[in-house]
This record gives sequence, C-alpha cells and structure tokens, in this order.
Amino acid sequence: MGQESFIFVYIVLPLLIFIARIIDVSIGVLRILFATKGLKLLAFICGFFESLIWLIAVSQIIKRLDNVVCLIAFPLGFAAGTAVGIYFEKKISLGYVIVRVVFQKEAEGAIKRLRESNFQVTAIDAEGVVGPVRIIFSVIKRKKVKEFIRIVREKNPAAFYTIEDVRSVNSEYVGARKNLMNKSSLRK
Repeated sequence: MGQESFIFVYIVLPLLIFIARIIDVSIGVLRILFATKGLKLLAFICGFFESLIWLIAVSQIIKRLDNVVCLIAFPLGFAAGTAVGIYFEKKISLGYVIVRVVFQKEAEGAIKRLRESNFQVTAIDAEGVVGPVRIIFSVIKRKKVKEFIRIVREKNPAAFYTIEDVRSVNSEYVGARKNLMNKSSLRK
C-alpha cells in the first residue's frame, strides 16, 4: 500500500471509480441515442469522453487488482450508470415518435381535442376483433407524448395505444398543420 492511506484505497478510490463508471456509462447511453438520431458530432464527443473516463477507471482497477472494494465499485457503477443514462435519455426526449390509438368507442372528442392542441392526427375506420374501431396516427415530438396521451385518456380511458420511435420525419409534414393554420389566419 505504501504512501496511500487506508481511507483513500478502500473508500475514496472505490467511490471515485463508482462515480466515473456512472458518468462514462451514462455518456455511453447518450452516445448511442445521438448516433441513432444521426447526431454525429454529439455522438463523437460523447464517445471521446466515455472512452477517456473508462480508461482512467480501468487503469486504477488494474493497479489494484487485489482491492475487492474497487472491483465491486466498477460493476456497481456500470449498473447505476445504465439507470442514470436511461433517466437522462428520457429527460432529453430527442426526436419523434409515432402514436397509434385504437378506439372501440367514441373517438371524435379525442380527435377534436388533439387537433385543437395542435397535434396532427390521421384517423381511419377499421375492423377490430370485436367490431368496428377508429384508429388514429400521429407523429409527434417525444416531449409531447405525455400531453398527447393525457388528452386521449381524458376523452377515452379505454383507448389502446402504442408508441414507437421514428428514425426520420419529413419536416414539411411535421410543420404542415402549423403552416396551414398560419396561412388560414392570414386570409381572415
């Protein structure tokens, strides 16, 4: 152990390794998110810092392979970093999703309210397992999902919905309703 104190070796260092792993794994989760969204520069920057922090943490482990506390701190930090990364990913809410809602009962109230709230909704009549249904589709920003679902639930608590990530969106479509509303208000 030499010059290093017991407190440093068995408390401070494992804590630093644990924190470093939380940071590097959280950055790794964000790097993957940025890469899947096509944000190359952000993915590159995250990859650099993720690797740098990982190298520093691993170098400390390799110097002290006999330190069980450090060996345990490393995977604990990884597990905690995964949870923290997922939390950040949800908070950032980048990109778009497609929401599909199936109404077995009245859908018009929800559709009207969603459109009033500036959601673009496409509605179709369909045949479900137990009879006719109304299906709506909407491509929305991930940040707007809670508001969208709240409106659907408010108008029809029994509605069934699915939400899927969208890799890319034709920006003309996403802004179409807003542009149409602006043009029609200018004509008045």
